[in-house]
Amino acid sequence: MTKQAEDITINYEEDGVLLVKELDKELLSKGAWTTILFRYQNWDKSKGEFTKDMYTIRRYQKRQGEYIPKSKFNISSSEQAEKIITTLQKWVDSGR
Repeated sequence: MTKQAEDITINYEEDGVLLVKELDKELLSKGAWTTILFRYQNWDKSKGEFTKDMYTIRRYQKRQGEYIPKSKFNISSSEQAEKIITTLQKWVDSGR
């Protein structure tokens, strides 16, 4: 666990092999409940290389001074990410 939202990472290593490589992150909200959007890649053991970029939105709750993962939503493809962007932009624009 981590005490600072900026230090939260989804890098994951097993037996000295990096299986999830965080490429970038954006803190969407910070406080007792923190939301972070991550761009990452998974290690594909059969191909011996990392996959194409993937995205996930994760929520963390700060309890007793530590951030605890509470929920996540994995964006399954670049196409799905583009649809989310388009829809959110349409909604934001219509609300102005």
